[in-house]
Amino acid sequence: MRYHFIAIGGSAMHNLAIALHLKGDEVTGSDDEIFEPSKSRLDKYGLLPASIGWNPDLINKNIDAVILGMHAREDNPELKRAQSLSISIFSYPEFIYEQTKHQLRVVVGGSHGKTSITSMILHVLKKNNIDHNYMVGAQLEGFECMVRLSDKPKVAVLEGDEYLSSPIDRRPKFHLYHPDIAVISGIAWDHINVFPTFENYIDQFKIFAESVNNKGALFYFESDNVLDNMVKTINNHCHIQPYTTHNHTIENGTTNLIFGKEHIPIEIFGDHNLQNLKAAQLVCNKLGIQDLDFYKSIKTFKGASKRLELVVKNANTSFYKDFAHSPSKLRATTTALKKQFPERILVACMELHTFSSLNKDFLNLYNQSMSAADQAIVYFNKQTIKHKKLDDLSESEVKEAFGTDNIKVYTSSEKLIVDLKSKNWVNANLLMMSSGNFDGIDFKEFGENIIH
Repeated sequence: MRYHFIAIGGSAMHNLAIALHLKGDEVTGSDDEIFEPSKSRLDKYGLLPASIGWNPDLINKNIDAVILGMHAREDNPELKRAQSLSISIFSYPEFIYEQTKHQLRVVVGGSHGKTSITSMILHVLKKNNIDHNYMVGAQLEGFECMVRLSDKPKVAVLEGDEYLSSPIDRRPKFHLYHPDIAVISGIAWDHINVFPTFENYIDQFKIFAESVNNKGALFYFESDNVLDNMVKTINNHCHIQPYTTHNHTIENGTTNLIFGKEHIPIEIFGDHNLQNLKAAQLVCNKLGIQDLDFYKSIKTFKGASKRLELVVKNANTSFYKDFAHSPSKLRATTTALKKQFPERILVACMELHTFSSLNKDFLNLYNQSMSAADQAIVYFNKQTIKHKKLDDLSESEVKEAFGTDNIKVYTSSEKLIVDLKSKNWVNANLLMMSSGNFDGIDFKEFGENIIH
């Protein structure tokens, strides 16, 4: 088959392009901007466009289907050409469904934790030699490509994002997967540029829950009151089962799972990760994996990229980075690190980077979200606000919104880095959280600098 990708440079799109290339299909693509690591990975497989920009001459009748990324616009010239030639056009999730519709589909949804839960399931399936297709939104150790679409497996494990499918399909991605087994990890309002009210956002998860196969299963985190109340209203006769935090202990900075009389040490930590782990366990049980095999496998799971990812450490200091950017994620991640190392000072630093986080109407939801930190830092770039065409924010407005005395606000990344480097890091940990990168910081180099 011959496929053309419009907006091939996206994190999900470039992985799908590589997956189809590895499957033996012919793949072309284009984009008006391609950043790392997508650029190098596409180049490695000979899929990097020869030039940046849109070229309708690439679209012709020899193409079997166009796969349209969310980064493109409705008036994209390649899209217009494909429509005029009546070429089949798929959004990313539509195409994933078409490739997996004859397989048992596991779909993991939720405002937070979905990447980690999906990653845990993939790790355990791989350890137990269970062949499977997959799609996940973060790079995992031991995986060359984060999408696999083969005709052989009977199971497909998919991360179910609630963001929109494409510029011409405004449905949330996870509405298109029709799961046989589903997880909802929690509901915390996000993407306010797309879902203007919390009620509207909740409705998307209700639609997802009602899309589960009636003979399938839905697992959900019962301590989330919003989610718990929503599940009680759904019209679906599938098996519905709540879960909570896995029983555990913390001993000398190591988390141990309690299983009968056994204490099983694991490499991840934090209540949110232990909730994710419990969800993964229930899914794996449903796929035929016994508890003993699950525990044996999960012991070696180190976490997904940028999810409480250890950058560097020494005897006195650990530096972690995390993708956390929404209020619920900040609260969970900061609390987890403080609980894991209660004797160490915790410096938690986050970047306001997304449309929602920089929006004045949303900002107050961050109230108390970093209260667990001994020292909390909030950074935002004034140019990012202008680029997103939002109202200006002042440092005092941000400090007031977070609502705790431990907050210090920066608008200069250079000054932030200088001040962090000047701190005494003996018996102290650093946590840096963002969906961005603090204006291009080299985390590894910076980490090595502060621990030596």
